Amino acid sequence: MTEQKIRILLADDHIVLRMGLANAANCEPDMVVVGEAENGEDALEAYRKLQPDVIVLDLRMPKQGGIDTIKALRKEFPAVRALIFSNYVSGDEVLQSFKAGASGFVVKDMPLDYLIDGIRSVYRNEQYLPPEIAATISKRVVSHLSNRELEVLKLVAEGLSNKEIAFKLGLVEGTVKVHLTNILSKLHVNDRTQAIIAATKRGIIQID
Repeated sequence: MTEQKIRILLADDHIVLRMGLANAANCEPDMVVVGEAENGEDALEAYRKLQPDVIVLDLRMPKQGGIDTIKALRKEFPAVRALIFSNYVSGDEVLQSFKAGASGFVVKDMPLDYLIDGIRSVYRNEQYLPPEIAATISKRVVSHLSNRELEVLKLVAEGLSNKEIAFKLGLVEGTVKVHLTNILSKLHVNDRTQAIIAATKRGIIQID
């Protein structure tokens, strides 16, 4: 019995690139390209017909870009597994892609192995972000924390209680709790310890 292959839909407006990607994916023993599209609208239509396991799509395409396409797909197919394959790697675009519902992001000038690994990871319902991209956007997370939230986070890392933080910043304790709730939500963690670990790993704060 042959193992089921990962069924892939490719969406990119450059035909030569699509041909290269299709050839590379089809050469993998566990992958098969079942369809191609040259813009976001066609990608949506193809997805409806083919129901692929993974869609690989460019961010900037005619008629409808990658982010709007993912949003549209998520409305119809909440479990869609999408991998962005783009020339552009600004922190905003990466974060917007994940916020829209993408599960992975690979840049076109990276080795093809990254794309193949990304497809497999996304297929397994994992998020995929090569270390090189993660390193360039780690600081971008800071912009999602307000200056006050950063102050609170740094004091949490110093081991201060909510009451002590409130006193130090001239706030009421309830306001500190609100800031802390926002911090946990933005860092996608459940408690203070996880927040400190996540923020340290991402370079948001430094612990001496």
